[in-house]
Amino acid sequence: MRPGTIAGTRSVVGLDVGGANVKAAHVGGSAATLPFPLWKDPAGLTSRLRALLDKLPTSDLLAVTMTGELCDCFQSKREGVACILDAVEGAAQGRPVWVWQTTGHFVDPTTARVEVTPTASSNWHALASWAGRLAPRGTALLVDMGSTTTDVIPLTDGQPSSRGRTDWQRLKHRELVYVGARRTPLCALMAGRGAAEVFATTRDVGLLLGLEPEDGADRDTADGRPATRPAAHARLARMLCADVESMSRQQAKALARHLFRRVARRVAGALDQVAQNLSPLPETLIVAGSGERWVMEALRWTAAFRPARTIRLAELLGRDISAAACAFALAVLACEGLDPS
Repeated sequence: MRPGTIAGTRSVVGLDVGGANVKAAHVGGSAATLPFPLWKDPAGLTSRLRALLDKLPTSDLLAVTMTGELCDCFQSKREGVACILDAVEGAAQGRPVWVWQTTGHFVDPTTARVEVTPTASSNWHALASWAGRLAPRGTALLVDMGSTTTDVIPLTDGQPSSRGRTDWQRLKHRELVYVGARRTPLCALMAGRGAAEVFATTRDVGLLLGLEPEDGADRDTADGRPATRPAAHARLARMLCADVESMSRQQAKALARHLFRRVARRVAGALDQVAQNLSPLPETLIVAGSGERWVMEALRWTAAFRPARTIRLAELLGRDISAAACAFALAVLACEGLDPS
């Protein structure tokens, strides 16, 4: 069952409920992101969503997508989808809730709980269904790098044309790359040449290279110490079983640059592979997410894919919208009342 269209509505908020962050965007152009480690406190999701919604203008309708159903606090994706939708409905406080599916339609929460596969991890599809209008003819690639993963989404004549629909399938086709700009453990990038411990993450790379702002009050880091450059230096040193006395700041920055290039090459390999499955090779690249600068570096390492045109959502719509691009796409699609497929 599809929800009925709210004709002419101009007050919609899109919600993207991830495992580590919750994101919201109002169709009018404002957006907000809050950290929330869902796996630690699933019962607290409703209150966190209310706090997020309080940061935006009021709305008549909530449109939702999710990736948090994969969190290991849930026995199955079905359980995760149901928990997230329960929390969203609680935060909605009586407002209608529409749920996006990879079928290209919105459905009501009851249907979404039953039809788990197209409901789970459908945020990439919502973004692609909106972003395709930026490249309405021919082939293009949409790349969205967040804190944890990178989506590489092929577009054909403005529509998503991915070979995979589920995350399992998309990993196989390299349309989903499990590397992001903040949360990826550096031991996953060091090819056995460092400590196999979560001593540091890509956020520390960003801090040392000036890609990430310092925040002394933020302790959402691998060791619980502040998100500052000195603390990032210490965390990177541990990756080579060293410390700040035996590894200089310059040596730590050199390691950060090396790991930054590793991420870029991994993403570049996915860009090349996905692009070569399109005919002709795409001329347009659309870039979104908090890791836009990492994606732009990846372009330097591509072998086959050289876009003639690059569209950065941070430049087009602002950094807040780019970081919450899937939520914004949902809000626009729901506001229009369109069936994108």
